[in-house]
Amino acid sequence: LPRQICPEHLHPAIPEKDYPGKEETFRCRYGTVYLYVSGEPTDNPQAIIDDKYKDNFTAWHEIVLHPGGQYTLKPNTLHWFQSGEEGAVVSEFSTSSYDECDIFTDKSIVR
Repeated sequence: LPRQICPEHLHPAIPEKDYPGKEETFRCRYGTVYLYVSGEPTDNPQAIIDDKYKDNFTAWHEIVLHPGGQYTLKPNTLHWFQSGEEGAVVSEFSTSSYDECDIFTDKSIVR
C-alpha cells in the first residue's frame, strides 16, 4: 500500500541455538522502497512518519530501491522500510527466521 511501513526492528543472535541472527535480502519488484538501516543519517530522508510515532524510528541511513534493486542486511542490523507513493512489492530472502525473537524499537509491538 502507499506509504506502508514495516516497523523498525532487528534480528538478534540466539546463542542457545548457535544462531548469529537472520541475514535477509530485500528485492524491490514494483514501486519504490525506502529502506532505513543503522549508519550515517541521510539528509532529507524520503520517509513520511507522523510526529507521534517518530520516536519509534532511530535508523535513518536511507537506501532507495527501485524495481530490480536489492539490498542485503547482515544479522543484528536495525532496519525498517516504507513504500513510496505508489506502494511497492518486495520479496524477502533470508536465512532461517525466528520471528518470535525479533526486537522492535516500538515497545508496543509484541510477538
